[in-house]
Amino acid sequence: MAATGNVEETQLQEMGEEAGMEREMDSDEEDCMGVENSDDEEDDSSEDDKENEAEIQRLEEQLSINAFDYNCHVDLIKLLRQEGELPPLRKARQKMSELFPLTEEIWLDWLKDEIRLTEEEPNRQKVYELFETALKDYICPEIWLEYAQYSIGGMGLPGGMEKARSIFERALTAVGLHMTKGATVWEAYREFENVILATVQPSPGSVPTREQQELLNAQLERIHTLFRRQLAIPLMDMEGTYAEYEEWSDQGVSDTVSQKYKRALQQMEKSKPYEETLMAAEPPKLAEYQTYIDYEQKEGDPARIQIIFERALAENCLVPDMWAKYTKYLDRQLKIKDLVLSSHDRAVRNCPWTMGLWKNYLLALERHGADHQTISDVFEKALNAGFIQATDYVNIWEAYLDYLRRRVDFSKESSRELEELRAAFTRSLDYMKQDVEERFSESGDPSCTIMQVWAKIEALHCKNIQKARELWDSIMTKGNAKFANMWLEYYNLERSYGDALHCRKALHRAVQCTSDYPEHVCEVLLTFERVEGESFSVCYCAVMFITSSLSLSQVAEKEAHLVRQEEEKTEQRQRAKADQKNQKKGQKGSRPGEKRKAEDEDNEDEWGEELEQPPKRHRGEGNQGSFRGGGAEEFMETESGLFGRRAPPCRRQEPPGAKRGQQMAPATVRKTQEENPEQRKDDCSVFISNLAFSMEDPEKRLKELFESCGPVQSVRPVYAAKGFRGYCYVQFEGKTFVPEALKMDRREVDGRPMFVSPCVDKNKNPDFKVFKYNTNLEKHKIFISGLPFSCTKEQLEELCKDQGTIKDIRLVTNRSGKPKGLAYVEFVDEAQASQAVLKLDGTVLQEHTLSVAISNPPRRNAADKPDFSRPMGAMMPRAMVYGSRGKGRTQLSLIPRSLHRQTGSESKAENGTAPKPTGGASEDAGFEAQAKPMSNSDFAKMLLRK
Repeated sequence: MAATGNVEETQLQEMGEEAGMEREMDSDEEDCMGVENSDDEEDDSSEDDKENEAEIQRLEEQLSINAFDYNCHVDLIKLLRQEGELPPLRKARQKMSELFPLTEEIWLDWLKDEIRLTEEEPNRQKVYELFETALKDYICPEIWLEYAQYSIGGMGLPGGMEKARSIFERALTAVGLHMTKGATVWEAYREFENVILATVQPSPGSVPTREQQELLNAQLERIHTLFRRQLAIPLMDMEGTYAEYEEWSDQGVSDTVSQKYKRALQQMEKSKPYEETLMAAEPPKLAEYQTYIDYEQKEGDPARIQIIFERALAENCLVPDMWAKYTKYLDRQLKIKDLVLSSHDRAVRNCPWTMGLWKNYLLALERHGADHQTISDVFEKALNAGFIQATDYVNIWEAYLDYLRRRVDFSKESSRELEELRAAFTRSLDYMKQDVEERFSESGDPSCTIMQVWAKIEALHCKNIQKARELWDSIMTKGNAKFANMWLEYYNLERSYGDALHCRKALHRAVQCTSDYPEHVCEVLLTFERVEGESFSVCYCAVMFITSSLSLSQVAEKEAHLVRQEEEKTEQRQRAKADQKNQKKGQKGSRPGEKRKAEDEDNEDEWGEELEQPPKRHRGEGNQGSFRGGGAEEFMETESGLFGRRAPPCRRQEPPGAKRGQQMAPATVRKTQEENPEQRKDDCSVFISNLAFSMEDPEKRLKELFESCGPVQSVRPVYAAKGFRGYCYVQFEGKTFVPEALKMDRREVDGRPMFVSPCVDKNKNPDFKVFKYNTNLEKHKIFISGLPFSCTKEQLEELCKDQGTIKDIRLVTNRSGKPKGLAYVEFVDEAQASQAVLKLDGTVLQEHTLSVAISNPPRRNAADKPDFSRPMGAMMPRAMVYGSRGKGRTQLSLIPRSLHRQTGSESKAENGTAPKPTGGASEDAGFEAQAKPMSNSDFAKMLLRK
């Protein structure tokens, strides 16, 4: 047996040496080729080396400034590999692998270079460790195959054969189910076992000993087992494997193996259409992979579900949703600690900007019993990941604080875990106030949810109600005292863990401070006094106080109703006046002795009464307006909403000594244009705004400017008492010239961007939106802040072009055209935008550190816009309108009537008078009756009715 063992050991050593010699021959050939190529390059030009050295130095300096520049890492590694500088090359690769998961190509190049270096060294452990590191990034069949082949070269070493077998088995577990590439690993494993079989077979003509026969039978059984295992798995071209097994086996194929093969073949035929779709699709194949995953999940084989997820992630590593679905499946189904935690770690390394992945990682670590230091380290990495929203930092802090709270044993009065929890709460508040507010200009936690949780813990678990009250005092001082729900939260805390005295104080303070729903607080206070009132007098006073408080809203509604009635009558009088004006125009001054005062007033009212101030712009976007023509009223709407409906008349003062019949030049222009209202056509006009007030002769200037777009029929500048108001209307002879005019939007005129927008009748197009930029999350677009004001589109394009295909670049400016240091860059897909965020965030440009995030503009909620359907008194709390004591007998409402708005059907008449009823004669009569001025007796009757 000793002789047999020595023979086997000698054969294994020879086989290992042969494998090593083959690898050395390959490496020698590569080295020779490399030497020849390097000699040729040196002969061609020595200047290339100097250029490469300068480029290497530049890339190293750039990485010292921004270590997260992915492309810079890749370029540096390529140059160092060309130069053959192995120590710097190894260092550069290690730095990159610490920050990013490396692709399959980068890992294979690194592994081959390290294998070539270690062939001269007796220690192969370094290469084994490098292979293990490479396998943690992605599941790649090529890397597993390279790992197994490298282990074959060490078979001659003690335990080398068992190590090679274990690596092959791990490779089969990881990628053996790969439908298209798994068969290569199976074949390499069988070839390895066939080589061992050749070493244990006796020489021809010799009789094997008992030990040799046992070794031979065991080796044959291994190969049989490999064939049976492979044939039971659905793989592409498995028919050839079955034919090879029939030819190799002396005993034929058993019925059990044939049945398993047929079932696997049927399964392969079901999956084959999905594989063919993947092969025909173009990267990243996200939709095709998702369909394949859905199919495998219906089939329910965990191993096959895992391998298809891994295949999808190898090609879509920057898609957070895919990582979230994979880790969710592992958490709920497989629940294998090493697999789950490694997948979570890979997820946050690929998509570090996604808060949800970090949160799930922390929960998984806690669920699988990771030590406290590990969880804390992961949380610190999450804080440095660079989230794109302020609320993401709030959520990650909440997840970590929840974990710390679960560690505390509250049965003890004091413990190290409790002090650590309190310190973490304090640190979270400081972090949100300093770091988050500095970056996002908002805390991300306006409702102070973190402080609310802290107060609840102090009151419930620590029995420290005084600390909870201090926290709630701090919450209220941060602008939350005006919200009823915040006071009711505090009241519930006092009700549960405090006393009646503090409950009463909280509700009394709430009644005084609440401005949104004070009646809700009053109802709670009333119920509280009915239950907790200590004496009849106290309870009676409280009830009277609350009842008077509740009646405030009713009084306000009544007064608002009176205001609406007054507004209705005023508008009816205005409509009657407008009809009279039209009748006077029809007469055209037929009476010889008639003065022109009424005519002058008509012109002044029509051109000055409804004109609006140019509205403010939103976040530097283009000003969009609309014009309502064909009548005596004009209005303008911008992104910020619809502005005042009835502005005061704007009259031009006459010079001293001028006669009443004389008109100034601008007034004459306005009169001439208004005398032919039927010639005003919205579809042939554009609205011009943001012009300089000091522009001389705007009619002539704009006509010359827009003649390049088409023949201009008229230019209608808008004047005020002090002169030109900075906007006007340009009408062309046809609607075909309007698109050309709209292209001149934001063109610089007199040092300011001129805004050009279409004229749209809001009555005919109620759904017309003038804001031309999206206000939702745009995953294919990035938002860059911190830009130097001197940055141009060309410089920004040069900075971003390496991250993907750029569709559009927009620099944000203010109304005067000056840059605001902000920009939007649009890519063709979400993956490129995500990659740009990962690589460009923190980049330094002209000594300015850039902040890059996915574009997510603030939502334009209806609550943010002025609500013209409600009176101002209804929109404000009573304490804000009339003071803390309400409206006294001698007090008057100081709210201008122009700020009140009608409700109901009347509010639909925006930017104009309400439509006249069209019922019949009775309605017309009623309309005319209401339009008449009211006498003193009419007012008395009205008040008596009230």
